[in-house]
Amino acid sequence: MRKFSYNALIGGFLIATLLIVALIGTVWTPYNPLQLDFLARLEPPSALHWLGTDEFGRDVLSRIMVGAGASVWIGTLTVSFTVVAGTLIGLVSGYARGLTDGLIMAVNNALLAFPGILLALGLLAVFGANQYGIIFALGIAYTPSMARLVRGVVMTLRESEFIEASKLMGNSEFYTVARHILPNCLAPMSVLATTMFGWAILSESALSFLGLGVPPPAPTWGNMLAAGRPFIEQAVWLGVFPGLCIALTLLGINLLGDALRDRLDPRMRGLK
Repeated sequence: MRKFSYNALIGGFLIATLLIVALIGTVWTPYNPLQLDFLARLEPPSALHWLGTDEFGRDVLSRIMVGAGASVWIGTLTVSFTVVAGTLIGLVSGYARGLTDGLIMAVNNALLAFPGILLALGLLAVFGANQYGIIFALGIAYTPSMARLVRGVVMTLRESEFIEASKLMGNSEFYTVARHILPNCLAPMSVLATTMFGWAILSESALSFLGLGVPPPAPTWGNMLAAGRPFIEQAVWLGVFPGLCIALTLLGINLLGDALRDRLDPRMRGLK
């Protein structure tokens, strides 16, 4: 229990901080994150600019706040897309079995053979390098993992006695799946969805770093890292602060995911 408490406390604090900063960044920032001020370019952190300024004189703190909102938005929509699509595919595949299951899993396994970031790069060539293109690309790349998880749970439960009892009572297959099978999928889905939120933020940052994410001048943590790379010796804060935000966010998500797993997985509860 102590491990769960510490993981939940630290992870929850970090994620809550991210959400608060993202929310504040949508309505207020200390400076206009897009306003250029060449007289203040590459200023180190000070009382005027807490995290310094970039090569165009833009306030780094303001841009990080707006970038937090972009990361949360992209991560949330990506995970939502993945959960809905993966759940539907996994339920149909696991419950129908037979030829339907074979065809769906053949396509699913083919997609799983590609690294997620590589598949997203290919899909971005179709959807375009923009915010919603990233969401669709990452959503499609991560859906096979969710579908495989849900399918495994459904196949485990399909022959259970309470499922057979539901059928004998005359309940339709749709009712049986929605009432008895889907609720039993929620615990492992919650853990995976939490982890996928971190995957989405990291992948978005990587794509933006490569110039395939949200196009400038809109700030994201990834394109801020890329922009600060030429000035790493002259203005180290341009890379340190966005990188620190990414690292702390992923740490918080991982700790929160571990806490959820410890709480929701019966096997983990049995070890305590």
